[in-house]
Amino acid sequence: MAGKIMIIHEGATFMIGSLESNMKAAGYDIVQAMPNVEEITNKKEDVDMYLLFAGEFLYDSYNVLVYLKDVCAEEEKMLCIIGYNNEIEMIEEVIPKKIITSVFTRPFDMKTLSLSLKTLVDANAQNMQKKHILLVDDDVAFLRTLRDWFSGRYRITAVKSGMQAITYIAGHKPDLILLDYDMPTTPGPQIMEMIKSEPNFAKIPIIFLTGKSDRESVMRVMALKPDGYILKTMGKNDIVAAVNRFFDSQKAQMGD
Repeated sequence: MAGKIMIIHEGATFMIGSLESNMKAAGYDIVQAMPNVEEITNKKEDVDMYLLFAGEFLYDSYNVLVYLKDVCAEEEKMLCIIGYNNEIEMIEEVIPKKIITSVFTRPFDMKTLSLSLKTLVDANAQNMQKKHILLVDDDVAFLRTLRDWFSGRYRITAVKSGMQAITYIAGHKPDLILLDYDMPTTPGPQIMEMIKSEPNFAKIPIIFLTGKSDRESVMRVMALKPDGYILKTMGKNDIVAAVNRFFDSQKAQMGD
């Protein structure tokens, strides 16, 4: 299948049936669910996109909106909304716009909607093929800069503390962790030790980010046996090149 879409609605209609037929004909897997957290949870396996058909149920479904907000943020799933303007405004009071992939205001053209959904699912499938990097640094400005530098070639998730990183990898397995060596509360070495002590996470490569370039500091970092280290003082081209080399070397080793 090209992708899996969950259509969430309060009752079957001709419009939903038509959309399901169009998407299935294009090779997509479709699952339908009522606006109920338990039902959505039971059917969400391998879902790439949640498509919420808004309706009167919104007045009694705050928990559903909160659930969709959390699951789409935590599992990096797409969320599309179909509804009238007042319904969309209600949803956006609970779910931030940055989490909503796309909004389709009623009335809409079915052919245009189907084509838009296909485009979004296909683009997401291509994006998921990219290597996934988890950035961990307490410097939010630096995180934002790194995200901008890497986002074209890699899939990026950024967190600002070591414990957030631990929580994140409990449900995800990035291809590489770029970990700040010097962080308050829980420093990089302690986070690395926690990651490597768990069999499910132990093989995730870790490259330290450090602002100290003196020999003693570098030796202290490398004594922990990470997969490498990157100086924060390096320029964009050098930092990006270092990560590219890491993945290129991995690919070469797999080829061997």
